[in-house]
Amino acid sequence: MNKTNLFAAMTALAVGIGWAGAEAADSPQIAAGGILPRPVSIDMKDSRQACFDIAKGISVSYSGVPASERDRISEYMDSRFGVADSPAGKSRGRIEFSIVDSLPGDSSPEGYVLDIAGDGVHARATSAAGLFYAAHSLAQLADTYDGKIPECSIVDYPRFQYRGLMIDVSRNFRDKNFIKKQIDAMAALKLNRLHLHLTDAAGWRMQIDRYPRLTEFAAWRKGGSWKNWDNKYCEATDPEATGGFYTKDDLREIIRYAADRYITVIPEIEMPGHSAEVLAAYPELSCTGEPYKHHEFCPGNEATYEFLQNVLDEVIEVFPSEYIHIGGDEAAKDAWKKCPKCTARMASEGIKDVDGLQSYLIHRIDRYLDSKGRTLLGWDEIMEGGVAPGAAVLSWRGFEPGVKAASAGHATVMAPGRFCYFDGYQDAPATQPEAIGGYLPLELVYSFDPAPDSLSVDVKEHIKGVEATLFTEYIATDDHAEYMLYPRLLALAEVAWTPQSLKEYDNFYTRALAANDRLARDGYNVFDMRSEVGNRKEALAPVSHLALNKNVVYNDCNWSKSYPAAEAKTLTDGLRGGWNYNDFRWQGFFNDSTDRALDVTVDLERKEKLSYIGADFMQICGPDVWFPVKVVISVSDNGTDFTPLAVIEHEPKEDSGVSFRNYGWTGSAEARYVRYQAFNRSHFMFLDEIVIR
Repeated sequence: MNKTNLFAAMTALAVGIGWAGAEAADSPQIAAGGILPRPVSIDMKDSRQACFDIAKGISVSYSGVPASERDRISEYMDSRFGVADSPAGKSRGRIEFSIVDSLPGDSSPEGYVLDIAGDGVHARATSAAGLFYAAHSLAQLADTYDGKIPECSIVDYPRFQYRGLMIDVSRNFRDKNFIKKQIDAMAALKLNRLHLHLTDAAGWRMQIDRYPRLTEFAAWRKGGSWKNWDNKYCEATDPEATGGFYTKDDLREIIRYAADRYITVIPEIEMPGHSAEVLAAYPELSCTGEPYKHHEFCPGNEATYEFLQNVLDEVIEVFPSEYIHIGGDEAAKDAWKKCPKCTARMASEGIKDVDGLQSYLIHRIDRYLDSKGRTLLGWDEIMEGGVAPGAAVLSWRGFEPGVKAASAGHATVMAPGRFCYFDGYQDAPATQPEAIGGYLPLELVYSFDPAPDSLSVDVKEHIKGVEATLFTEYIATDDHAEYMLYPRLLALAEVAWTPQSLKEYDNFYTRALAANDRLARDGYNVFDMRSEVGNRKEALAPVSHLALNKNVVYNDCNWSKSYPAAEAKTLTDGLRGGWNYNDFRWQGFFNDSTDRALDVTVDLERKEKLSYIGADFMQICGPDVWFPVKVVISVSDNGTDFTPLAVIEHEPKEDSGVSFRNYGWTGSAEARYVRYQAFNRSHFMFLDEIVIR
């Protein structure tokens, strides 16, 4: 659907058309009642007259709802409609919330049925959470129809039980008011898990009474952005100190606030990697006993386990969540190979390698958490070397690690970077604030299916949900954080809640425009969906050229396993890359042993007249993607003896954005074989297509 038409439809609704009648039934906004995430079913009655008019006054009553739960719903109804519990009297409309034994459709306790007639509204659910979500859907209906809601019946329930958002408060600290503000948005979107990334090398963010240096020293750095931090921790009293932490009372306040909105807060305490801030404050826990040497705890040192268990005791004291996230990602492990305590631990425990040593640490922590009645949750690297059967896995390095975890029987939450990492650009990089790189537009988030039908029923049963992640190296301010979240979190919410069969992007886009506008009116700093530029123009249509679909031989080199794109077909498939090296069109290369990272030969199958040979490369210095320093282009008639046509040298310079550069030859030649070599040592290098004309 054309976005201009969508905007027109949304505008008509926003100015208050009331009940649009049967002639508007095909509008995506009407078809879903303006509710986001889209409900499982909504039956709009074919009537222009029967409307529930909230503006004429309403009364609210409850049946079977415990007092404490009733207070939560009443507080929301009062904030949204200016009415709490009230007896039926002269008010025209009646809204009743009832807890019942069962509902039609799915048995999820978060499901609800909402029946709206001219004289009243009846919301039914098997739990107060379902009634809370029904109240939010009612509010969205009221917005869509300017307070005059047509007769309708809604049956709704979530696709996944875990619908999450992770906010990194380590790299850039956010105060409790910011967190509570995002909790309000999450509640409206029916998200139910807030994962706080509380610790990382950038700073420790939770009060731990037993280890005061974590908040006196490891929570603070000297001013500026992350680019200037390096490892420069400082005392909290330093005049240049920036950072902060949550007291236990702060966290309890956040947890209560979230619980009142049926959201569980999950803490993350990183181990064994991403722990430089701890080792700066307590260097005896590192392999060398010195600060600023490594980022990993020493798993051979028994003091490490004493520290971690003591910290977890205080975390468990504050957080009632089932899951305790322990990180487990990106541990370098190099120091472990040289550490006497680590090698001794490996020998005494019969551990064969450092992956097994990480597994040993994870198993010990898993047993400890289990003894406290909690479940370990970790990034998918916890699978390396084997992981305890009861551990849950958060898959970030793509879809396959999550499938592997689910296949092994682990509760799994999907958060692959390509679809769920909101720290990347959401539009053309030149139009956006600086980001870590990548390109994750709204439509790509929406396209994600965490549990496709290609998976077996058993595997899908172990995929418990999906999580958006907001890491904040490049996101220093609250406004920037919200800008990166909205509207992409709207798409993630629908991925998490709505059945895959009901997802339609045009339908979603209409509702997202209205929802994004509501967020802006409520004081959130959102990305303007109407100003979206879109993908790189080169990526919008296939390119035809002499090498299209021709065979490519990789000469003593290979693509990165992490960035294969379309593997051997990539460089001649006619598909140019977009803004993101993760779009399966850019092929990645990395070689730390020689300068030559790329060396391929294209067979044109016959001798051709040539006028151009070239390829585009991408540079994003943040994730270590650089231009080549040299490209050599050669041709041959026999595939063995090559004649150079061009040697292109370039000295890449570090920059803060995403940039592209063509390395090509123009001239006149005849040949069957084209050899393309690119040189760049110890950096990633990406190209999309070798174009030959």
